[in-house]
Amino acid sequence: MKDFRGKVVVITGAGSGMGRDIAVKLAKEGARLAISDVTPDGLAETERLVKAAGAEVHSQLLNVAEREAVLTYADTVKDHFGVVNVVFNNAGIAHHGEVEKMEFKDIERVMDVDYWGVVNGTKAFLPHLIASGDGHIVNTSSLFGLLSEPGQAAYNSAKFAVRGFTEALRQEMIIAKHPVKVTCVHPGGIKTAIARNATVSGDHDQKATAAFFDKYLARMPSEDAADVIINGVKKNKARVLVGADAVVLDLAVRLVASKYQWVAAKATSWALSKAK
Repeated sequence: MKDFRGKVVVITGAGSGMGRDIAVKLAKEGARLAISDVTPDGLAETERLVKAAGAEVHSQLLNVAEREAVLTYADTVKDHFGVVNVVFNNAGIAHHGEVEKMEFKDIERVMDVDYWGVVNGTKAFLPHLIASGDGHIVNTSSLFGLLSEPGQAAYNSAKFAVRGFTEALRQEMIIAKHPVKVTCVHPGGIKTAIARNATVSGDHDQKATAAFFDKYLARMPSEDAADVIINGVKKNKARVLVGADAVVLDLAVRLVASKYQWVAAKATSWALSKAK
């Protein structure tokens, strides 16, 4: 999809961060937008920004983990605009904690939003995207969908699952000759609120962990990340690596294979000592 002008674009998790920046940038390119989030104030601010950019917008509170609500939402958007062209399944949350100390509910919560939210959005909108004759699904995985990190087992699980789901879907669309492109996005350390909003298990200090992420790991501004993602979609890339860290670490894992796990364990041990 080389031009978003006049296209109907759905963006979940649009109340802040990359979701908001993608919405604003596409509004300026002439897209018609359906934005959603679980946070009323954040969603209202994004709606204000995209309207100021001149976009037609449909805004609705939505929890992507609630399947029936997502199915109804897809039909609502289709009825409102008459067509759906692009879906950014962008909503996500994070949780930091070791498997030994996490509760089942902690893992389930991350999987419900980060994985099942993507599945729900894809399944709900796919018939409309096929019918549009010019569809594109953009699913947000992570750098942690390319490599694992101690303390991120729940998030790793969800993001690896998104990657596998999305790559299989792209192949199925090719086999079926459906007019739907599919892109999997792998952001590295992006300056968003995801770390500050994350939950934790065990004796982790949430504020200290978030502060460490924001200071040392979140290198790319969210606005720049949105540009990389949009350009990747325009070029119909199967995989979009966002940030130099994502590019370098993806290559490193390819080169050293499973040996990266020892390095990651040592690096995380050092990082945790700094975060305390």
